[in-house]
Amino acid sequence: MLRRLVVNADDLGLTTGVNDGIFDAYDQGILTSASLMANAPATADAVRRARSHPALGIGVHLVLVQGTPVLPPGRVPTLVEDDERFRRSWKPFIVACLTGRVSLSDVERELTAQIERVLDAGIKPTHLDAHKHVHAYPPVFAIVAKLAVRFGISAVRVPYERVRQSLVNDDGANRAIVRRQALLNAAMWPWAWRNWRMAAALGLRTPQFIGRIHTGVIDAAAIQALLRAIRAGVTELMVHPGYADAALAQTGTRLVESRQQELGLLCSMATRARIFGERIDLVRHDLTHVVRRSIRNVS
Repeated sequence: MLRRLVVNADDLGLTTGVNDGIFDAYDQGILTSASLMANAPATADAVRRARSHPALGIGVHLVLVQGTPVLPPGRVPTLVEDDERFRRSWKPFIVACLTGRVSLSDVERELTAQIERVLDAGIKPTHLDAHKHVHAYPPVFAIVAKLAVRFGISAVRVPYERVRQSLVNDDGANRAIVRRQALLNAAMWPWAWRNWRMAAALGLRTPQFIGRIHTGVIDAAAIQALLRAIRAGVTELMVHPGYADAALAQTGTRLVESRQQELGLLCSMATRARIFGERIDLVRHDLTHVVRRSIRNVS
């Protein structure tokens, strides 16, 4: 069976430096897809540039933490804090969900508005995922899946990574970070199982998923190992390329310098050669086939 790979960049629209990195990773590397934030500081820049890159798959990076709502805060009061912004991290959001302090009606209204804003910009989304994976919480995932069906979006990310233990243990200086992220990933199994079943019942595709446990610390050895381990079917490799501009430092993200390192990996000859050697087909989330000239010319 064919091995198909979606190389998807999260956070399109976060800053112009992130946008620059994502479009460079597409123009010069193996990137095939990106997830667009509907209401981020550089969303307008991302939309303008996406129009000149029609072969790049664009999905919606749904945001419920670390940002501002599309709707007036008064219409989604359980999603915002006193400064009328979303909660500052996924942890207080999930705790608020578990303790009944988040209205699922507010969630559905806001996520609907985010998808509609992307559609109004002239972009037909290829997939849905969420910032900080907050849609992994099954009641929120149920809303995301429902909206995918409503808007004719065929693919939704289930952010659980089935990964070989060797990829967790043999990671040099980053081993402690990788192990911590692997433990968090493993804890998501019960939610992932429920979400896969829910998506299947609705006829939605949920590609195999890799890249989570190496978020922020992926290096050449890790990306080579991940590519070798890709199984038959469709797999999504989540990445975060970008340039570390001043605006990025002000967002509070922990992924700053790592974004430029990931950009280098996505554009490197070694990565492109591995894709070619493994006979991996690069596709978008809608399964449109993508072949970069740089890969065809690898010998």
